[in-house]
Amino acid sequence: MALLKINATLPEKGRDLRLDLFRGVANWAIFLDHIPDNVVNWITTRNYGFSDAADLFVFISGYTATFVYARMMLDRGFVVGATRLTKRVWQLYVAHIILFVIYIAAISYLALRFGDSEMIDEFNVAGLVDHATDTLRQGLFLRFKPLNLDVLPLYIVLMGLFPPVLWFMLRKPDLTMGLSIALWLVARHMGWNLTAYPAGVWYFNPYCWQVLFVFGSWCALGGARRSMAVIMSPITLYLCLAYLLLALIMTMAGRFPDFGAMFPDWLYSTFNPNDKTNLAPYRFLHFAVIVILVIRFVPKNWPGLEWRMFDPLVVCGQQSLAVFCVGVFLSFVGHFVLSLSSGSLFAQILVSVAGISLMTIVAYYISWSKRQDKPLPKPTAAPKAA
Repeated sequence: MALLKINATLPEKGRDLRLDLFRGVANWAIFLDHIPDNVVNWITTRNYGFSDAADLFVFISGYTATFVYARMMLDRGFVVGATRLTKRVWQLYVAHIILFVIYIAAISYLALRFGDSEMIDEFNVAGLVDHATDTLRQGLFLRFKPLNLDVLPLYIVLMGLFPPVLWFMLRKPDLTMGLSIALWLVARHMGWNLTAYPAGVWYFNPYCWQVLFVFGSWCALGGARRSMAVIMSPITLYLCLAYLLLALIMTMAGRFPDFGAMFPDWLYSTFNPNDKTNLAPYRFLHFAVIVILVIRFVPKNWPGLEWRMFDPLVVCGQQSLAVFCVGVFLSFVGHFVLSLSSGSLFAQILVSVAGISLMTIVAYYISWSKRQDKPLPKPTAAPKAA
């Protein structure tokens, strides 16, 4: 019976604007990072440490899924919670298929229109030319993924397997987190991954990246609160800052060969190239350090979260799925525009600003549209005359 006892601390009710803000940051950064030869993507975190926007996106997805569905699973039972999660998985799958079709149609059209056969190979859609039927079928099974369409399939798989994980997390949060870490490390050691079509494996190994998703769930269910003594310790702060400095130096060493040559090979090769597919331990630790510093310095009630300058990011975070899909497509458009133009600094900035502006407009429109679907409040009846 001990297994059935709820041992997790449910997250407080009410919206946590930190989730929306940082999810908006992740969406903007993913858009910028997907445009190669773009000076503007130097503002994103991937250039200054081991982790990047993808880590943030997966972590927040796990945190948000727990925030939304944990109480429902407790109040209404496992079946109801699981079916609501399954409904969300279906929404994600439909969004992925729509994006998949639009994406490959746009790439194929532009490649034929401008006679650019290299584009088909660059965006990994060559299989559509020779084996269209098999390639499309494998796309429906999430095994065939054009360039930059890797995050949503990972999200779909993690959400699809989340119901039993959430059930255990509510009862044995620390054990569930420990098992998740064990699976990650064993998968790295054994080389487990899902196969891709027509060859290779998934760019984001689900066996490894699940640990970030579960870590988000663990934090949402009281893991962060139970660790506050460690998080607020001065020693922890110094260690975190030292690790961020190491990550900055080693990342810059990987970016600039002359700088990297200054370090011994054993040190340089430990961190370069950055193992993103299997989520290297130094990458996970880097992201955990960022989480610790955010918890320490950006509490849920931080007044700055209400600043109007953050509104576009918050709204983009609140409409994350639509903004993410639009951003992935716009990153392809931006890449194509830069490849046709001179690729000047002005063009790079213009494409980046235009893309983020369009993503923000979509977010505000969807937010406005949802408000219109709600019934207007009934007018208050006038008090009767005495």
